[in-house]
Amino acid sequence: MAKRSIGMSGPQDPLSFRFDPDQFDPKKTILAVAGVLLLLLVVSGVWTSVYTVQPEGESVVKRFGRVTGVQQPGLHFKLPYGIDRAYFVPTRRVLKEEFGFRTVAQRNRGQYQKDAQHLGESLMLTGDLKVIDVEWVVQYRIEDPEKYLHRVREPSKTLRDVSESVMRRIVGNNLGSDVLTEKRVAVSTQARDELQEILNSFDSGIAISTVELQDVTPPDPVKPAFNEVNQAEQERERMINEAEKRRNQVIPRAEGEARQMIESAQGYAAERVNRALGEAARFSAILAEYANSPDVTRQRLYLEMIDQVMPKLGRVIVTEEGAMSPIPLLNLDEARPAAAPARPAGGAR
Repeated sequence: MAKRSIGMSGPQDPLSFRFDPDQFDPKKTILAVAGVLLLLLVVSGVWTSVYTVQPEGESVVKRFGRVTGVQQPGLHFKLPYGIDRAYFVPTRRVLKEEFGFRTVAQRNRGQYQKDAQHLGESLMLTGDLKVIDVEWVVQYRIEDPEKYLHRVREPSKTLRDVSESVMRRIVGNNLGSDVLTEKRVAVSTQARDELQEILNSFDSGIAISTVELQDVTPPDPVKPAFNEVNQAEQERERMINEAEKRRNQVIPRAEGEARQMIESAQGYAAERVNRALGEAARFSAILAEYANSPDVTRQRLYLEMIDQVMPKLGRVIVTEEGAMSPIPLLNLDEARPAAAPARPAGGAR
């Protein structure tokens, strides 16, 4: 049999080849192709059966859509060729959702972005019909990865919608001044509790760590008017406090003085009544004694009166008719001189 050359001819063509049917063996070719396919199949099976779970989470393994297990961090094996699929869930990482702003650089927390879309999330109406701009952050963790993947279709979107709804309702039930100042912590705590309760009712497998109010300010167009209103309210509070201070100073003092005057009057009245009662009792006693012995009682009354009157008269001078000079008496109104010391026996005169 004559040999035919198949291919491009030409001594100078490097791509020219010749096919020799006697040297072609179909069995070897099929075995070679089968070996290559088997090798690729084995490599692919090994490649798709080994997987690693990162330390910051867990992996949910599903076989044809059904959960077969939850694997912890480390090296694991599963059925290859897509029979088992592993879905990584960051259960040990603290995740967060930002409302009213977005962080631009993770390394520098001071850089954030705020546009019209973010402003629509944060503008809220308070209970006293004021508009305020509330920026807050929700930090959460995934407690149950199986529930997180299957109970809620879009967990992050659901969390954002529920959080925004809860925050708007809480802010709408409070005064704007309270949310701006003293009730920030109370609003954060209430929002965290209500958000967790709603997520538990959804069986979402999400645990809320904190709800933190990042910044609460009035919108930029109304800031000047808002500042003027705040200044007026602060001035009103200052004047009310000063008036209360003055009231607390004057009223207790006046009440104390009035109570003192009343008690003095009552004491004076009691003293006068008791003195009158004593004088009446004394007069009754003297009258009873006078009835028993008039002469003795009359003399005693005379002597007691003289004893009370004489010390108040001062010096007494008694004169006699026809006398040349007054008769000297004892100076009752003068103090007595000190007694002279006694002389020792046998001493000098």
